[in-house]
Amino acid sequence: MIRKGAQKSYDIIGISAIQPNLKKVQTMCALIREHQPKASIVVGGHISMMQDLEKRIDADHLVRGEGIRWFRKFLGEDMHQPIAHPFIPAAVNPRCMGMRLNGGTRDTAAVLVPSVGCPMGCNFCSTSAMFGGKGKFVNFYETGDELFHVMSQLQRTAGVRSFFVMDENFLLHRKRALRLLDLMQNHEKDWSLYVFSSAEALKSYSMDHLVGLGISWVWIGLEGQKSRYEKLQGIDTHSLVAELQDNGIRVLGSSLIGLEEHSPESIDDAIEWAVTHRTDFHQFMLYTPPQGTPLHAELAEKGLLLSDDEMEPADIHGQWRFNYRHPQIRMGQETEFLLRAFQRDFEVNGPSVIHSMRTLMKGWIKHKNHPEPRVRRRFAAEVESMPVLYAGAAWAAYAALWDFWPLPPTPPPPAPPSQE
Repeated sequence: MIRKGAQKSYDIIGISAIQPNLKKVQTMCALIREHQPKASIVVGGHISMMQDLEKRIDADHLVRGEGIRWFRKFLGEDMHQPIAHPFIPAAVNPRCMGMRLNGGTRDTAAVLVPSVGCPMGCNFCSTSAMFGGKGKFVNFYETGDELFHVMSQLQRTAGVRSFFVMDENFLLHRKRALRLLDLMQNHEKDWSLYVFSSAEALKSYSMDHLVGLGISWVWIGLEGQKSRYEKLQGIDTHSLVAELQDNGIRVLGSSLIGLEEHSPESIDDAIEWAVTHRTDFHQFMLYTPPQGTPLHAELAEKGLLLSDDEMEPADIHGQWRFNYRHPQIRMGQETEFLLRAFQRDFEVNGPSVIHSMRTLMKGWIKHKNHPEPRVRRRFAAEVESMPVLYAGAAWAAYAALWDFWPLPPTPPPPAPPSQE
């Protein structure tokens, strides 16, 4: 934070941001120029993909793509020296239904960044485009041995046993993941991993592999029933989700509203297809083209994009309106469709906290007698809060759901036996 009249001066001030935060970055740059006039301003992150950013903000340098090596070159350091992974907590003072989650070190996951970018190259994905697009990615750690060393170090220094793996498609790097599994087995590591993965990558592993790796939570892009993405071709995603949950792996499904084939007449079928996956959590997002993506270029060529006057950059985040003219959905309809999707998922599947509890219990019941002690320890640790924290959450969830699913009326007591 830069305070007016601050005595400390800085040589370099870095800003990382996403595209909807354009105005915030403009304001931050102006404040830096006012209060730290000698500082060089470096801006990076997803906002760097905006095509005319140089004209929109007062910065000295823009970093497009991977920033560690860029900064090392900028500072005159060895660009290829090993990367020392910092400890980054995945959450600060986490709460659920007003209750603070402070049950132990497993409740605080460390962020782990093995790679950036995704070679799948989905046309709407800003992260994939930012690091080279289809077929491209940047590995910070090439081998399972390197990754195991980083994770072990984080465990020793921060006491964590769970890791939020900030990697667009962690399991796609199969050789690295399987080597990590070998090392976890050899060193009796009962770690929990929360990962992002395509359905295609998940299907390349056996369930024993996934359980052994400690995969406890997975984000999967379901997109849509008839979507054209290679990562979903020929895969029964309903069966995949059910199998993962049967093994204690919680699933966050991500579905798109407003794909090319969606229309007011077909949207309910699209929502129903998504909802019937019964994922523990479900994210619905508008099919949105951030700047720098192939989808943005495609819609620009067709003349369908809205101008800044028609749609503020701050509102292009996928949770309100399209930033283009959809061929079949009238402007403004998409907001109601998005709300309809979340409402339908809640009506059919209930609150995510209950789904999550059910999946954890399934996993514990199935694997509480697993032949590997480290796997048994992990599942026991994941349900240890069930009698207290989760019981309270279940009570609160049911109380909140009374209008949706009230208890059936209590039947009258049976009539006393006849005295005749």
